[in-house]
Amino acid sequence: MQRRRINSRYGRWVAKTAKTLRDPHESTRLAGAPPKIGRIPILDLSPQLNDGLWPAKSFVGEVVPFRATAFREGHDLIGVTLLLTAPDGTETRHPMGLSAPGTDRWETLVQLGVQGRWTYRVRAYADDWASWEHNAAIKIPAGIDVELMFTMGARLLDAAGIDKARPAAERRLVQAAAQTLADRGLPVDTRLAVISNDKLNAAIALRPISSLESVSETRTVVVERARAGVGSWYEFFPRSEGAKRLADGSWKSGTFRTAARRLPEVAMMGFDVVYLPPIHPIGRAYRKGPNNSLDAGQNDPGSPWAIGSAEGGHDAIHPDLGTVADFRYFLGQASKVGIEIALDFALQASPDHPWVAAHPEWFTTLPDGTIAYAENPPKKYQDIYPINFDNDPAGIRAESLRILRYWIDLGVTIFRVDNPHTKPLDFWEWVINEINAEYPEVVFLAEAFTRPALLQGLAKVGFQQSYTYFTWRNTKAELEEFFDGLVHETADFLRPNLFVNTPDILSEFLQFGGPAAFKIRAALAATAAPTWGVYSGFELYESVARPGAEENIDNEKYEFRPRNFAQAEEAGKSLAPFLTLLTRIRAEHPALGQLRNLHIHTSDDESVLVFSKHLDAAFTGTGRPDTLIIVANVDPHSVRETLVHLDVTRFGLRRGETFEVHDLVSGAEWTWSADNYVRLDAFSEPVHILQVRGPRA
Repeated sequence: MQRRRINSRYGRWVAKTAKTLRDPHESTRLAGAPPKIGRIPILDLSPQLNDGLWPAKSFVGEVVPFRATAFREGHDLIGVTLLLTAPDGTETRHPMGLSAPGTDRWETLVQLGVQGRWTYRVRAYADDWASWEHNAAIKIPAGIDVELMFTMGARLLDAAGIDKARPAAERRLVQAAAQTLADRGLPVDTRLAVISNDKLNAAIALRPISSLESVSETRTVVVERARAGVGSWYEFFPRSEGAKRLADGSWKSGTFRTAARRLPEVAMMGFDVVYLPPIHPIGRAYRKGPNNSLDAGQNDPGSPWAIGSAEGGHDAIHPDLGTVADFRYFLGQASKVGIEIALDFALQASPDHPWVAAHPEWFTTLPDGTIAYAENPPKKYQDIYPINFDNDPAGIRAESLRILRYWIDLGVTIFRVDNPHTKPLDFWEWVINEINAEYPEVVFLAEAFTRPALLQGLAKVGFQQSYTYFTWRNTKAELEEFFDGLVHETADFLRPNLFVNTPDILSEFLQFGGPAAFKIRAALAATAAPTWGVYSGFELYESVARPGAEENIDNEKYEFRPRNFAQAEEAGKSLAPFLTLLTRIRAEHPALGQLRNLHIHTSDDESVLVFSKHLDAAFTGTGRPDTLIIVANVDPHSVRETLVHLDVTRFGLRRGETFEVHDLVSGAEWTWSADNYVRLDAFSEPVHILQVRGPRA
């Protein structure tokens, strides 16, 4: 009995195997899965996120590398084309080239110029003409299969010459070439010269002679407005602008009207986004005093992030700042000088917020009956209640949408979101998608100083921009790794906003690096990424930290901080002229408006960082390429002399070629090559921003 069962199973296996041999796809169908690969395999499409789970991101004007891995068996050549569909349904074709020999990785660069949802596919095919050309160029001069090769080439051209999809003039060109190949009365060299016919090659490149066509799956790229990807941000507290200490020691708060007077100066420095901390009423319960103390005085203004009081919550304006009409005036004055206003969106509440009484279920109640306040150990925020998103998710979502729509209707199109990593990811995916479906111009910046997976997750589900770890990346090795990751690992979905400081972050580099540290960090932020920012006071070299904390002493979060910027500049103690220079360089050099074009070069010194930003002439709008080389001494306490080593092919030059560079910081000019001596004095000019002016004549 056992032997008969074995023989029976063996017989079924033989029958199944025989059927599989007759039909190569039989085993796949028996397994219940259809074939997932074309005749020419196309894999690893880029840009894409998590196999298309979310769309990749771009912004108007960004130059995006589209990539795919494509190959076939044997030695015959293939061709690869990007099929790109614009939001209006127009499809364009872009030939792709091998990015490096032997990798089977194909790519092309495309500048996306229209906002909306783009889709793309990759088409791969057997390039029959290229394969014939390759073989003919080897065999015919060697006298191998000469007439056979000419016959094969002529037949390919004959077929192309009757293809009605080709213009008539092109068909005549192809037919004439076929006749030349087939004419045995002509010299071999004359017949073979068809390969070098530029007009023929251009025509065939446009409409290849091909077979075995395969097309990839479709992927999506969402192109958002330019401000979603490019901008210079400046943060200030409107209550400090125009604030005055009165004779009795109390303060008179600045208002939207007094803060509006600061906007032209910010615009003159070249900043185009002004970010305001929360402008809502501030709670009294557990209000924090100076330097985060627990004993606030009667006249201490409290933290703007402790939102809500008897005067209202997230849809109200602090009475000290003015009215809705005053806020509209502030927005109007900003618009006149080319500035957009970014408003803080902080989903949390003070104990006095109207939500606490109306919706206690929106918070976490502890076993002792108290409501849990916010903590980020060892920091405690007794004046803030975090939201519990699980008790009434529908109610919280509806309220969040209402608040955002309210401020958008007033004219706000940018929101800096406070601590988004303490809220559920699916909430952000929902609310950002809802808002952007109605208001595609709205931009959300994530203040997400958190674990990489969560930081990146927030970007994937919709945030247009994100704070990063930049403030804690200070050595050459740290910066090289950080910048390389921004370009090669996360550029398809994460747009870094390189803030150099915030009210909560005064890094040790700034605390102890002196003015040189401020100049180095500003130069790196402004040149490495299309979006960067500074918090007010940075230009005054404010560097004294509160003991035991990584933030300024007398922190503006808890008190008024009016500053005399004009006096500092007159005394030569302001970084404002350098910040203005950086924003002007950014405006004049489109290469700095891109992220994916950053390339790390090398130096012989452990503290001299070198990178370039290059943009081909086709994308600059000027008809000329734009190339900058940034060389920075990242040790603010030293003078560094070393050699820098450049891969000049990264910006379109040949190895061994010399070229002229102009330092946009100092005005100096030099002749450079692949290897160059530099001297960077941290106490005077720690950074070169070199414009490449082309090969030396």
